[in-house]
Amino acid sequence: MTSEAGSTANESTQSVDPTTPDETVSVPADPLAEALAVDADVSTAGPAPEDQADPVVELTADLQRLQADFANFRRRAAKEKESAAAFGKQVLLEKLLPVLDDLDRARAHGDLQEGSPLRGVADKLVQTLTGQGLSSFGAPGEPFDADLHEAVQHDGDGANPVIGAVYRNGYRLGDKVIRTAMVTVTDPAPETGAGQGD
Repeated sequence: MTSEAGSTANESTQSVDPTTPDETVSVPADPLAEALAVDADVSTAGPAPEDQADPVVELTADLQRLQADFANFRRRAAKEKESAAAFGKQVLLEKLLPVLDDLDRARAHGDLQEGSPLRGVADKLVQTLTGQGLSSFGAPGEPFDADLHEAVQHDGDGANPVIGAVYRNGYRLGDKVIRTAMVTVTDPAPETGAGQGD
């Protein structure tokens, strides 16, 4: 019986190829079962570590990305808020410039003398606007600058122009010019006595 069982087992695992009579080829007794066993080993092992991403790492990266987006949004919103406030301040100050022009004319005509009721209001208004960053420029004798001054009249040869008379003051808000000064341009007064010797 053992010789029959041995010969039967021998026949199931070995077969003879007619083209090569000296060599034996091993064929499994149940090829389907062996294929399923190999497939089961692969499925229990799971995908390779390179193919499977760690969910904690993915979630951490997503969280960091969201935090960076939110920080950028807050920075951008704060900058937009500041620029909107600065623009609103500039618009208001530009609308008050004609009032300052009227006060300058009243001061030039003597209507804002010491003890005048309007003098206190004018001084407080100028002080408040100066506190908000408004400053005036354009005084007689200053060098003429076409970026800051609007010339309505020009006397002289123009080699070294200076401001002659000021018809309307110019104003800056911080470093930004919000209105140019309306001036006349003339040549500087000749120097007397300083350059002449002995």
